[in-house]
Amino acid sequence: MNEKKVSIVTLGCSKNEIDSELMMGILKKNNYKMTNSLEESEIIIINTCGFIEAAKEESIETIWEMTRYKKEGSCKYIILAGCLAERYSKELLEEIDDIDGVIGTGNIKDIIKIIYELEKGNNKLKITENINENYLEEINRQSFRTTEYVKISEGCNNHCTYCIIPELRGKHRSRKMEDVINEAKYLVKNGVKEIILIGQNTTDYGIDLYGEYKLNELLDNLNTIEGLKWIRLLYLYPDNITSKLILSIKNNDKVVKYLDIPLQHVNNQILKKMNRQISKEDIENLISILRKEIPGIILRTTFIVGFPGEDDSSFDELYEFVESAKFDRLGVFTYSREEGTPANNFNNQVDEAVKEYRRNRIMELQQGISYYLNKGKVGNTYETVIENIYEDGIYIGRSYMDSPDIDGILYIRSKKPLEIGQFVNVLVTDCLEYDLIGEIIE
Repeated sequence: MNEKKVSIVTLGCSKNEIDSELMMGILKKNNYKMTNSLEESEIIIINTCGFIEAAKEESIETIWEMTRYKKEGSCKYIILAGCLAERYSKELLEEIDDIDGVIGTGNIKDIIKIIYELEKGNNKLKITENINENYLEEINRQSFRTTEYVKISEGCNNHCTYCIIPELRGKHRSRKMEDVINEAKYLVKNGVKEIILIGQNTTDYGIDLYGEYKLNELLDNLNTIEGLKWIRLLYLYPDNITSKLILSIKNNDKVVKYLDIPLQHVNNQILKKMNRQISKEDIENLISILRKEIPGIILRTTFIVGFPGEDDSSFDELYEFVESAKFDRLGVFTYSREEGTPANNFNNQVDEAVKEYRRNRIMELQQGISYYLNKGKVGNTYETVIENIYEDGIYIGRSYMDSPDIDGILYIRSKKPLEIGQFVNVLVTDCLEYDLIGEIIE
């Protein structure tokens, strides 16, 4: 029996986490032993991110850090996966001697094939062609936390001018509905209470397989799973949020009233240059409908500042929109020039210092908005999942209003001991700019 030890280092987004889990399941099935000890690992797989410049830098730093285990540890092979590996496979193999192989984002199921080839004495291997369209059909999940991500699609058809993802991840490909439902049932059977649906663009779920948008139908089916507590939606592009989807979110009790809708900008000229298929008027109308149709809905969004051609006037328009829209959750990125994207070659690139200034201005504005909204929650009671222990008698929890790792938390006082993963009712007694403070209702 093969007892070679393997470590997987995962960088980037939750989509990469799922890909790492898939590789882990394949390796275990083929009698490789997973370990968290990099010193003991004979094979180290680095699942890289290459979305923006900062992510690329982190991935490169991690790769160089891992190479030392070939000298100081037991490592024989280093294999790269993920977006950076897909994007720069040739350069990475040529420039870093200690990298032995690369697999592309659509070739995750080939991880065992590349290891077998390395063990046969071959080196500098690359498998990035012939994307496996169905690689998500059978995911061997390895973790069963209270909250788990479920990938419902891969790739993207949007071709926003600032984004390299379609080149790295391929065209939009939905998973079959029965596969998603079966995976969700399997997770719930193993103790998972919240599933978070993700993809590059979850709104487009089903259009390629069924000829129509099917996210609403998927939610209707998932809502019937006994034992499942919460269903959360991330990465909903605003273009195709249909009336059927809004009704499904509204009427299914397990679908939390929280939507993550990346808007990126509101100035119509900038949106057009970004190749976003929506206008400011469409955005304002969508927000109005969502807040009217779904009482208590929490809206999260992200914006990009410093996109080529964003002058003071278009930035001011964005600033004023954020001020008036009062999003519950909001993130801001400075525009990052990416090789291979149309926007990289646009005229009127914005100075880095100006980008940072604009980002800071909106985040300062949002901090005040968040505090104002949080003050309005004092005195309310929210069902909350316990996620950690802060100190004796104080726990960290999360209500439906917050997605893990990116939003705020709830500090909870409790005289009785609580368990991680337990759902409790919490009365909010105070607040901070982004977090809430509360106590257990006995």
